[in-house]
Amino acid sequence: MALPPLLIVGLGNPGREYAASRHNVGWMVVDELSSELGTVDFRKKFCGDFAKTSIEGRDCFLLKPGTYMNESGRSVQPAVHFYDTAPEDLLVLHDELDLPFGEVRLKLGGGHAGHNGLRSIIQHLGTADFVRVRIGIGHAAPGFAGDTADYVLSSFGPDERAGLPDVVAKAAAVVRRVAGVGPARAMNEVNTRSKAPAAEGSGPQGGADCEDEAEERAGAAAGAPGSPHVKASPAGAGDEQVRYKALAG
Repeated sequence: MALPPLLIVGLGNPGREYAASRHNVGWMVVDELSSELGTVDFRKKFCGDFAKTSIEGRDCFLLKPGTYMNESGRSVQPAVHFYDTAPEDLLVLHDELDLPFGEVRLKLGGGHAGHNGLRSIIQHLGTADFVRVRIGIGHAAPGFAGDTADYVLSSFGPDERAGLPDVVAKAAAVVRRVAGVGPARAMNEVNTRSKAPAAEGSGPQGGADCEDEAEERAGAAAGAPGSPHVKASPAGAGDEQVRYKALAG
């Protein structure tokens, strides 16, 4: 029996200033997939850049939310609703602090662990039971001048930039495997491979078709709710430890 369509979401922040940041690695993987496929035609839909395609013989949708990171759910939820996507058929690609640079892992469900893009999606969907491709960016090296938000919004270092194309290609291959065999089998294969070594010492612009995008951009400098710099706080005493304590968006 044919697998249902797969909705693939790459998280990131819109704007040229964020295009090469660690926080936009999810967008980079979607761009890599579209480049590999060669016939992807993106258009403005669901507050982001959206395209229909086929991967490993399976119908797939590509979505790069054009909202800021902490409003990602405002893009993802309408797409999930429109296509009646089950949680196991939603694949979210995001940066992961707790994996070293170069490591890519699959995960089904779980909390947001302070990642505001995941937090927003969970809030808007009312479930955390979707599939994630976790793309390691590692923690900031000792002596980094800034907080976590500064780190994830900064560009990769020279050594990382040299290896970044391989990491993005690896994540794209994981997406292809999920599309081909489903998350359970892909997870068993991907997560049991040898871990990639951590790096030493350590896309195209998007835009939303949402009516309040101009307001979000205007509020960015002041740290308004739509800003990529808004600070995150724990939801409560029982919430997971907030690793992205000043999460970018």
